[in-house]
Amino acid sequence: MIIIRDLNHDRDGKPTLREIDLTLQSGGMTALIGPNGAGKSTLLSLIARLIPLQHGQIMVDDLQIGACANDALARRLAILPQTSDAAPLLTVRELVSFGRYPYHKGRPSAEDRERVEAALATFDLAPLAERRLDTLSGGQRQRAQVAMTFAQETDYILLDEPLNNLDIAASRGLMHTLQDLARTHDRTIVIVLHDINYAAAYADQIVAMKDGRITHHGAAREVVTDAMLSEVYGTSARVHRIGDTVVVAV
Repeated sequence: MIIIRDLNHDRDGKPTLREIDLTLQSGGMTALIGPNGAGKSTLLSLIARLIPLQHGQIMVDDLQIGACANDALARRLAILPQTSDAAPLLTVRELVSFGRYPYHKGRPSAEDRERVEAALATFDLAPLAERRLDTLSGGQRQRAQVAMTFAQETDYILLDEPLNNLDIAASRGLMHTLQDLARTHDRTIVIVLHDINYAAAYADQIVAMKDGRITHHGAAREVVTDAMLSEVYGTSARVHRIGDTVVVAV
């Protein structure tokens, strides 16, 4: 469980998050949605300890962010930020292998290698394992990045806009795989998404944000409404319901 209490954060003297109180239960996928500048990526980065905590408290199970050891957190929580510094000459297998570093610290075991092969198989990357990153399509590179995060074998996986620059086939494939990981591998996935329809189709819970505050939190059918779209996004787009599915018409 991730518990956030009284979280506030400023950047360059300007408020980016205000009075965040949020509890994310273990298991399933939670999507963070909202317009640009809503504070979604900042919230994700604070949970992952990528930026220092200024005010408030974040607990990841029994680990307190800002007080626990980095290696302890790295074995509990993995994050894939928007931008990656992966060297383009790395092979896919080498990249995915980096996900095991918190365990082997530079001395990979047979078990570490098995975990890497399992991650390659899970994300359909085994045929590309010896390909260099600079020879892959954008979708293939993104899958490799997510596979590296998966190989870290943490209970919690945080993904910041992983669908950027992916076409519809690659986006659907990745979201289906992530949904399956959450349901069959008992992972807790927190994902920042710009496309509300992907959030509604694949996430178990949605957290809507605007101006650094949480405005809505709940199941897609409860959160995604005409009123929410107007309040959070300032748009008159309409929500249609098809069975248990909600779809935003564009």
